[in-house]
Amino acid sequence: MASSEYTLSVVEKLQEAKRNSGKSYTQIAEETGLTNVYVAQLLRRQAHLKPATMPKLRASLPHLTDDDIEQMMKPPFRSFDPDLIQEPAIYRLHEATMHFGESIKEIINEEFGDGIMSAIDFYCSVDKVKGADGKDRVVITYDGKYLPYTEQKSEEMLSRPRK
Repeated sequence: MASSEYTLSVVEKLQEAKRNSGKSYTQIAEETGLTNVYVAQLLRRQAHLKPATMPKLRASLPHLTDDDIEQMMKPPFRSFDPDLIQEPAIYRLHEATMHFGESIKEIINEEFGDGIMSAIDFYCSVDKVKGADGKDRVVITYDGKYLPYTEQKSEEMLSRPRK
């Protein structure tokens, strides 16, 4: 596991490469075939750069060094700063989830059954659209695989010896 100071220095270098490119996350996403949120996750060391994507990212962000790429290709230590909730935009996202969460859960259960949305087999994007009133609107798409809860039958538990 990398130290938080080291991780922060890597993230700073990755963010600098993005700034030097003059490109937005959405532009980099279009050039790499990734979602804009996944690009942001890569550049924050919260996602793993896959070998097939590496040449596209290197072409999109030519200021990335070999060391940057090497670090991005290692599985990241996914974490968050608990003080992050103090940031107003993040607080509002949390507030929206808390406000709508119960209803969303009920609809998932009604439509799919007893289960959850995966945050591992998961896609996320942020888009800007014009509302009916002509004002800018934020569209956040969560696209996660449905995972049903299983009934826990002892005979199906592989870690137990069969009799």
